[in-house]
Amino acid sequence: MATKVYIVYYSTYGHVEKLAEKIKKGAESVEGVEAKLWQVPETLSDEVLGKLGAPPKSDVPVITSSELAEADGVLFGFPTRFGMMAAQFKAFLDSTGTLWRTQQLAGKPAGLFYSTGSQGGGQETTPLTAITQLVHHGMIFVPIGYTFGAGMFEMEKVRGGTPYGAGTYAGDGSRQPSELELDIAFHQGKYFAGISKKLKGTA
Repeated sequence: MATKVYIVYYSTYGHVEKLAEKIKKGAESVEGVEAKLWQVPETLSDEVLGKLGAPPKSDVPVITSSELAEADGVLFGFPTRFGMMAAQFKAFLDSTGTLWRTQQLAGKPAGLFYSTGSQGGGQETTPLTAITQLVHHGMIFVPIGYTFGAGMFEMEKVRGGTPYGAGTYAGDGSRQPSELELDIAFHQGKYFAGISKKLKGTA
């Protein structure tokens, strides 16, 4: 049976979604892996989103907490809010109490990716503070470390992403993920899928 990798994200302006799409391509490059994109439910009204200038949501399906248990591995993506995950994603994780009570996610690999507004805006604190969610579910955190190679040491260009996972800078919203940031996202998907496949094979 194929290894199922779910890429579950929240994206206000599309930056995290672009990373998610590239991560999916990376995961699908591993033979025997099926990757699927999911969005978490929006908590803001259309009126508020309109005032924020947020674009319409894509047609990626919205996940329910119970569907998380179907995956062999999960990558979670979100923008930062004051150095932590956005409230929309936290609200979704808060709805996973039944999974926690039954420990249905325990032993499954999990990874993180994210978007911040600035270089000091949470590229490390955002994933670091998110790890507590994985710990309570007994999930196995899979960071990318420095497995991407020389690109992780790029100093001449602005680059999102850390050993915790792929990342991008949104700035005022006009900046889009760079080619290097998207390459790191592809690598994360491929790397994570390979580990998920190995873990499933030993189960």
